[in-house]
Amino acid sequence: ANPAPPPRALGPPPLGPISLALRAESRGPSSGAGPEECSVPAQAVLAPLWEALDTCRPTMQKQVCDDIGRRLTVLGDAWAQGKLSAPVRKRMSLLVKELQQQHWDMADEIHRSLMVDHVNEVSQWLGGGAR
Repeated sequence: ANPAPPPRALGPPPLGPISLALRAESRGPSSGAGPEECSVPAQAVLAPLWEALDTCRPTMQKQVCDDIGRRLTVLGDAWAQGKLSAPVRKRMSLLVKELQQQHWDMADEIHRSLMVDHVNEVSQWLGGGAR
């Protein structure tokens, strides 16, 4: 018997309107990217992520949870020190909202766009995902 086809998530990222819009946003003029463009407080993004980690902790390896915790700390420090651009802060806020609503495909697309479009800014704290 033939094995089942791999899940859709293993294929290449979709290049639909959402993906193109996210990439166009990151290539826009950076002169207008001031703090007023994304006034989301860090805790609005970090608190749900820490909560999700705490929820998963009983079913995950300690080493994995500790690594995620370290990355969340680095994210929080970067945010507090003003090291994150407005587009990254905005996308992280959107990412958390999509995760909270269990919109996994959209969350994956936002995650992917952060990794592609802002790699230098996010590489210290945003994981590449388990694929």
